Amino acid sequence: MTLQRRILILVSAVVFLAAVGALAVVRASSRAEEKNRTQAGGPPVERGEVTLDRGRAGARIVFRNMAWGPHRDELATAAAGAPDGPRTASGVSCLRFHSAAGTGICLQAVKGGVQDTYRAVVLDARLHEVSARPLAGIPTRARVSPGGRFAAWTVFVGGDSYAGTNFSTRTSLLDLRTGRFDASLEDFAIRKDGKAYRNADVNFWGVTFAADERTFYATLATGGRTHLVRGDVAERTVTTLRENVECPSLSPDGTRLVFKKRVPGLSADAPWRLYALDLASMRETPLAEDRSVDDQVVWRDGRTVVYSLPGDFGADLYTVPADGTGAPVRLMASALAPAFLG
Repeated sequence: MTLQRRILILVSAVVFLAAVGALAVVRASSRAEEKNRTQAGGPPVERGEVTLDRGRAGARIVFRNMAWGPHRDELATAAAGAPDGPRTASGVSCLRFHSAAGTGICLQAVKGGVQDTYRAVVLDARLHEVSARPLAGIPTRARVSPGGRFAAWTVFVGGDSYAGTNFSTRTSLLDLRTGRFDASLEDFAIRKDGKAYRNADVNFWGVTFAADERTFYATLATGGRTHLVRGDVAERTVTTLRENVECPSLSPDGTRLVFKKRVPGLSADAPWRLYALDLASMRETPLAEDRSVDDQVVWRDGRTVVYSLPGDFGADLYTVPADGTGAPVRLMASALAPAFLG
């Protein structure tokens, strides 16, 4: 092959790759613009006041609005009695969100530069920023304790897939009363099977708080297995209770946890099913949801939990009884990360 022909082939390849790259950019830009346009048949969304106060304007849901249009990804509110009705958007964007006792935690993307960065923002009842901290990775879970004293969040470090078995997380804990910040629960003392435990592969995620503003539950992963742990913020300790528990969520009365569990025989891409755990007897009950749920559920009340599943425009919210009876029902289309007020 002559040198001239080699140069021609090289130039052609470069031109082809440049065209492919340009096409990808155009398609991505078009997709982004499409998400900014209101989708026909979607819920009506208008800008207005959104607060985290209980009792104002009746029982409400505050959530991340996933409906396409100019208010996508903003915190929005809807009447709890008409969740698929009109929405009021706040102008505050969050990737993950949770709220309790008039306090919110919002995990945000910060656009700009070569790559997005992320931060955790503490919000007051009117969604004003109280404080903020940079995040070490991609947001995945967030919780506020029932009395509003603590906030916890989990991020993926390195962006590894949650569905895999080889990922790294970092879970942080912030005392909103004293300002004490624990950058990683990995600094807490671990008791596993009755003995002190330490290993470089330890990961935590999915914190849920008890009403005493001291006790919490979470998932600990080590040695290729996951464990339910009970933590004590004051003592800075965690104790393993049970294997194969991920993303627990404590009931309002503190007696039960609903969590996702890996079920043998299911696809590695969709391995989870929802279960309830009675903390007194440690008896598990499968919930009436046969789809794989990769979420940390939220309790709507003492009987029902709410969770997300993939939808046409990002995610939809579903509800199912926490005692194993009934059947799943779609609660809201195009919504994520709900908090129930009032």
